[in-house]
Formats: sequence, structure tokens, C-alpha cells
Amino acid sequence: MERTSALMSFHICLVEPEIPNNTGNIARSCAVTGSVLHLVRPLGFSTDDKYLKRSGMDYWHHVDVRYYDSFAEFTDAFPEGRFFCATTKAQKSYTSFTYQKEDIFIFGKESKGLPPEILDRYKDTCIRIPMSPTVRSLNLGNAASIVIYEALRQLDFPHLT
Repeated sequence: MERTSALMSFHICLVEPEIPNNTGNIARSCAVTGSVLHLVRPLGFSTDDKYLKRSGMDYWHHVDVRYYDSFAEFTDAFPEGRFFCATTKAQKSYTSFTYQKEDIFIFGKESKGLPPEILDRYKDTCIRIPMSPTVRSLNLGNAASIVIYEALRQLDFPHLT
């Protein structure tokens, strides 16, 4: 179900997410920030999954969730969009960019991240969250929250109290 949010600030795109709890947590972050959640199939779970719903809890009906059958279908929907790809392989920190309303943050599946062809296409706007090199990466839900709140901070948290 597509909901149009008067609060809409940013877009979070999950490419082939695998873990329902992570998607549920990100949906909750989207609900409280007025961001739109985009899910690119295949999904590693059913959207009726009890863990997905539990993670999103009573926020799920406040989320504008949109589904796509491919990444190309998603990008076609935003021909003028500014895409930022989160990856541990990026050279620049997520704090190195100046974000604008309606920017799009793309996250890959938990087991592999984003495919090389997506990272190559957006190599100039790949972002990373600095972390210890001894651990592979942050939890997907935590990473998405860190990035979205930095973007909101830069805009002085519009529409949030």
C-alpha cells in the first residue's frame, strides 16, 4: 500500500533484504522520520512475516512502503534522484556529503551488500560508516538509522519535534 507522507524527506531503498527484523526496524525508522521505504525484490521473507510486523510494531501502518521487481524499475521511478549507496567499500564517510530533501539512500542485502554493478554506477556517491576493521559491518537497521539521522541533522530535523 502506498501512502503519501506530508513529512516525506528522504527515501530508503533496500535491495533484496533478507532478514525481516532488519526491514521491520528500518520501517519503524521511516515511520518516525517521514521517510519512504522502497523494497526491491526478491525479498528473503514474506511481508506478512510475524517478525517483520513485530519489529515495525504499531508503526507499520504509518510507513509509505513501495515495492519493485528490480533495481532498474526502482531507479526508473526517480530519473532525477540523487542516489547514495551504503557500502563498507566506499572511500568517503557518510558525513562527507551535503544531503538534500528527497535524497535516496540505498542498502544491500545483509549477506553480500550491494552488487558491484550498482556500486560502480554510483561510485561517486558511495558512503560508508566508519567502524573497526575487525568486524564486518553494522547491523543493517542500525546503519540505515545512522545515515538517515545524519541527513535529517543537516537539514535541522525538518518536521520533527
